[in-house]
Amino acid sequence: MMSENIESIAILGGTGDLGGGLARQWSRAGYKILIGSRTIEKGESAAKDLLSEFPDLNVTGHENLDAATQADLVVLTVPFAHQLSTLETVKAGLSGKVLIDVTVPLVPPKVGTVQLPEGGSAAVMAQKLLGDEVQVVSAFQNVGAVHLQEDHSIDCDVLVTGNKRAARDTVIKLVEAVGLRGWHAGPLANAAAAEAMTSILITINRHHGIDGAGIVITGEPKAK
Repeated sequence: MMSENIESIAILGGTGDLGGGLARQWSRAGYKILIGSRTIEKGESAAKDLLSEFPDLNVTGHENLDAATQADLVVLTVPFAHQLSTLETVKAGLSGKVLIDVTVPLVPPKVGTVQLPEGGSAAVMAQKLLGDEVQVVSAFQNVGAVHLQEDHSIDCDVLVTGNKRAARDTVIKLVEAVGLRGWHAGPLANAAAAEAMTSILITINRHHGIDGAGIVITGEPKAK
């Protein structure tokens, strides 16, 4: 079932592993997916690759600003080094929308070491750049891209942070649409914890030979 009022999702950076995995899962859940890239050629190529493997998907390729402008909701899945520059180019297409920021502030070569930016977190930096016209919600940092590209149940929970409850609710519905459990994890400032956790998971993956470790929240929520 699609989240209320959300029918189309733009994935900026949809040419990468995580973006491509989300595109595949959300399209199968009934959403129209617009894959954005720095050039329309790259966006169209990524859409073509997905359709060649899964012809049933509702996926099209676009340049980033075009994808952001057309979609009901936008997801940013680009490397940290390109986060703010990409947001600058698409800012005009984000007004009044929810932006899911998946950015993790990894600093090569020590990606297994937590190195949060001076702004506190990548998500907080995005909100500061975009202003109050855009609701930035942070999610999906701790989900291994490999799992989203396969057809198995995913034993991983998603921490969802954002300054507005309604925006977090919207994102949690999208988390559930790909078979994951989403949790309200507080205001956007708390995104620092999820972003930092990614480096810890990378270290765990390397040390223990795990392919895409994730996190699971224990306990069952009480019915409201």
